Amino acid sequence: MIMRVTQRGMYSNVLQNMNSSLSQLMESNIQSSSQQRINKPSDDPIGTVRVLNGRDTLSSLGQYRENISMAEGWLSLADSTMTSVSTVLTSIKELAEQASSGTLTDENREQISYEMRQLFEQLISLANTTYQGSSIFAGHKTDTPAFEETLWMTSNDEALSETSFTITGDSDSTILVQFSESGSLSDVPPPAFRYSSDGGETWAEGTYSATAPAGQVRLELGDSVTLDLDATASVTASEDENDTDGTWLWIRPTAVYQGDDADSSEVDPLYNTSVTGTADGTFKDNVVVRVDEAVDMSASGASFTYSYSSDGGLTWSEGHTSSAIASGSAMLPIPGGILTLTSATGAAIPAGGQFVVRPRTADIDVQISSNQTVTINGVGKDIFGGVYADPSGDGSYEAVTINGSLTANVFETVGKLVGYLETNNQSGCQECLADLTDSQQSILNYAASVGGRENRLTAADTFLENLEANVTEQVSSVEDVDLAALLVKISQQELAYQSVLKSSATIMELSLMNYV
Repeated sequence: MIMRVTQRGMYSNVLQNMNSSLSQLMESNIQSSSQQRINKPSDDPIGTVRVLNGRDTLSSLGQYRENISMAEGWLSLADSTMTSVSTVLTSIKELAEQASSGTLTDENREQISYEMRQLFEQLISLANTTYQGSSIFAGHKTDTPAFEETLWMTSNDEALSETSFTITGDSDSTILVQFSESGSLSDVPPPAFRYSSDGGETWAEGTYSATAPAGQVRLELGDSVTLDLDATASVTASEDENDTDGTWLWIRPTAVYQGDDADSSEVDPLYNTSVTGTADGTFKDNVVVRVDEAVDMSASGASFTYSYSSDGGLTWSEGHTSSAIASGSAMLPIPGGILTLTSATGAAIPAGGQFVVRPRTADIDVQISSNQTVTINGVGKDIFGGVYADPSGDGSYEAVTINGSLTANVFETVGKLVGYLETNNQSGCQECLADLTDSQQSILNYAASVGGRENRLTAADTFLENLEANVTEQVSSVEDVDLAALLVKISQQELAYQSVLKSSATIMELSLMNYV
């Protein structure tokens, strides 16, 4: 078969071959310039998906490692702070041991008291440590100092110690109060007292203010300090300066916690009802509880059908049932604990009635992997103690117990020690010396917790570093070009292109006209 080759066909084939060779050469040059095999999705659609997934993973790993770096900064500072606190407490114990000795004179204890007050203020400064301007021991209230120095009362009268009181004003030294008459503070006139601001060297006769709040009496302790006591309290007269006889008061320093806590959870009904709720357990987030069928709270053994949601009502876990444990009260298991609903009037809960459990939160948690977080801050009152007013209470302040122990309260222990030193009370110093062991142990326990979290961050960062290297290698194996093979390929394509150009030029020069 004879095929006719036209001049137009030759030109078309020559142009097609030239463009094909040039296109392949240009594609190889682009890969050489970027050193990547995939420069656009069409180069390798499946490989592109793998590369994009790998890059997304690397971005997440990078963010986790940044979080770890930030968390290490917080925890490293907390660790060094705990070391400093322990060092200060060791110094305080040494001074307390000296002050507890019967060989020291009044002047010796006075000298120690000056240093002790400075160490107390140093503890407050350490408890108010900040990282990049954020308080690390104030819970979520990072823009607020965790503690502030204030005045507190200690009494040798156990009954008086358990009554409520309020102190206003400020004093640079402990104020010692002695009652010279016995009786109830509501007596007319109330029992006489005197006070001293210099450790008992000089005394001033005390007066009662006429502007005391209802149900209380106000003791005026100089120009700047007042003490409000429950008027129903009674005091006992002291005949001499023996502080074991009669009622004595020490108005001495402590620290008030100003951060937040995670001690309890509030329960709010989302409709108008007399039914109240309490939540017991550990809740990380809000839990919404919905009663699915109307129930009469006055019916003993009434059956509850309810659902709950941990994501604000977006999804619900349904079909849960519980029975009233007694008329007017029911316990509903929910994630994290138990919701107890109570109605003193036996009110009914309509179908669809909802209650929300709102935990008080104080932890700042940082994501260090897809399913792991680490807490980087602390709740100061659970570390250093001091005094604190529960936000859900009546606003009155109380000394904080740590793991059920008041002796583990650092600021209360050291504050009492300052008061006893400034009033030359040897037996009080001996009492505080024993308590200091518990206080320091509490600090060491928290330091161990911080150290454990630091070790966890180190392990997590090592794991992420290895995973990051592995994913980077996988992405590179898909995306990057084999440079040696590419250079050989480019050389071959350049030779092919040159051959096409040369052969095309030769062919295009051929014409019948050359033979006419």
